[in-house]
Amino acid sequence: MLDIVITTVGTCLYIATTIVLVKQLPTQQEEKNKKLILGLMLAAVVFHADMLARHIFTQEGLQMGITHVASLATWFIACLLLLAAIKKPVENLGLIILPIAAFSLIVEYFFPVSHLVSTHAQSGLGIHIILSILAYSLFGLAVVQAMLLSIQERNLHNRHPGGLIRTLPPLQTMESLLIQMITIGFALQTTSLLSGFVYLDDMFAQKMVHKTVLSISAWAVFGILLIGRWKFGWRGRTVVRWTASGFLILLLAYFGSKYVIEIILGR
Repeated sequence: MLDIVITTVGTCLYIATTIVLVKQLPTQQEEKNKKLILGLMLAAVVFHADMLARHIFTQEGLQMGITHVASLATWFIACLLLLAAIKKPVENLGLIILPIAAFSLIVEYFFPVSHLVSTHAQSGLGIHIILSILAYSLFGLAVVQAMLLSIQERNLHNRHPGGLIRTLPPLQTMESLLIQMITIGFALQTTSLLSGFVYLDDMFAQKMVHKTVLSISAWAVFGILLIGRWKFGWRGRTVVRWTASGFLILLLAYFGSKYVIEIILGR
C-alpha cells in the first residue's frame, strides 16, 4: 500500500514540475518560478529515492532488473538536473527529463523485473555499478541538452524562435554546458570501465562481451568528440551528432543487453 502512495505522489510531483515549466514558457517568468520548480523537483526526487531504496537494496544484494535500473538512471538524471539548475539556467531540460522519470517510476512499480546481483563477495562491484549508471545518467542529461541545442540552433537560423527557445540561455552558453556534461561523463565512464576490469572476473566473458565492447565503443566516441572540440574546434551540429551517437551506443550497451537477457531470454 505504501509503495503505491509513494509512486503516485512522486509521479504527481514530476508532472506538476513539468506543468510549471510549460506554463512559464510564453511568459518568460523563469526567475520568478525557479524556486517553485526546484522545490517541486526536490520533493519528486526524494519520493523517487524512497521507492528505489525499498526495491533495489535488499539483504541478498542489489535488485538490478531492467525496470529498476531504468528507474535508477532517470532518478540520477533528475538529481543531476536539480543540482545543475541551482547554479545554471538548465531547468527547462526538465520538460523532457521529468516526464520520463515519472514514467520510469510507474513502470518500476507495475512491471518489476527481478535480477539480483550479489555484492557481498565483491564489495567493489556495487561501486562499479553505481559509477556505470551515474556516467550513463550524465550522458543522458547531455543528450537532452544536445537536442535542445539542435532545436535552438535550427530555430535561430530560421529566425523563428519559439517560447522554449526564448527561455534558453545563449547558444554559446548551451554548447559550453553540453561540453562540461560530456567531459564529466567521460571521466565517470573511464573510471567505471577501469573499475569493471578490476572488480569483474572477466569483462569479455560471453554474457558480458557485447556490453563491454559497446561501452568501450561509446567511450571512444565521446573521447573523439572531446578531442575534436579541443583540437579542431568542433561546434554545433557536429557536437550534437557525436553526442547522440555515443549515447545511442551506451543505450544499447546498458539496456539493450539487459532487455535481451532478462526479457527475451528470461535469465
